[in-house]
Amino acid sequence: MRFKRSRRGVEAKLEPVEAAVLAQCAGELLALLGESEEPSGDPLEALVGLPPGQVTTPDDPALARLFPDAYGDDEAAATEFRRYTESDLRAGKRAAATGGLAKLLPLTAAGGKLVLDRDEADAWLSWLNDIRLVLGTRLDITEDTYEDDLDPEDPHWDVMQVYSWLGWLQESLLSCLDPRPSG
Repeated sequence: MRFKRSRRGVEAKLEPVEAAVLAQCAGELLALLGESEEPSGDPLEALVGLPPGQVTTPDDPALARLFPDAYGDDEAAATEFRRYTESDLRAGKRAAATGGLAKLLPLTAAGGKLVLDRDEADAWLSWLNDIRLVLGTRLDITEDTYEDDLDPEDPHWDVMQVYSWLGWLQESLLSCLDPRPSG
């Protein structure tokens, strides 16, 4: 699978196994992100989309990586920022992964051509990046980690291959896109 430009946007030919792995990644990301939150009982909070109750940094390191604290040295400011932004960020991540999954599910049985317009391509870059952040956190990847450092007998080896492949897909997709006009 490699993305290339087309008149319709960007496209790639997917084998069934590629579509299945990507669909599994999108599904697992959606499971990690959880369902959308129940609206607040407070009419003002519900109107502006604030989450009900107390907001805190996620306990799961992968979720904390997806939703990092905005102010590392000021817990009160970080909590307040999280209160006003995390619901929208989470909804955007859910929408990107849901859109990716919808495009992939028809291709899992026999493979086929995936065609993305510019907005879909941007969403794909987003959810592919989110999956890589999750996998990178789970694998404890640092800038000093190299794919060749793992022994194929290591239980994490397969996941590291997926992590590397997703990075290659991101690069392939990104290389097909022109910068969006500013303004």
